[in-house]
Amino acid sequence: MSIKEKVLEDVLLKEETLKENEIVLYNDDVNTFDHVIETLIYACDHTAEQAEQCSIIVHYKGKCTVKTGSYDDLEPRCSMLLEAGLSAEII
Repeated sequence: MSIKEKVLEDVLLKEETLKENEIVLYNDDVNTFDHVIETLIYACDHTAEQAEQCSIIVHYKGKCTVKTGSYDDLEPRCSMLLEAGLSAEII
């Protein structure tokens, strides 16, 4: 095995082990677009455009990944979404 193959193998292995978590937001019939947008801006640090796009995707597709990262970063953000009455989970 050449050095080049060994390095490539190590890089591929590290990429597989660095999988990030995601906050998935689900559609509901209760919350308004404005409430969802404001909550995404507050909890996930979205821009107004990002939050609006996510809210539209959630409305039409039923769910949308709104934030990715480490579990420690996502857990308090997901809690804020849940406390605001939105349906979300970390996967």
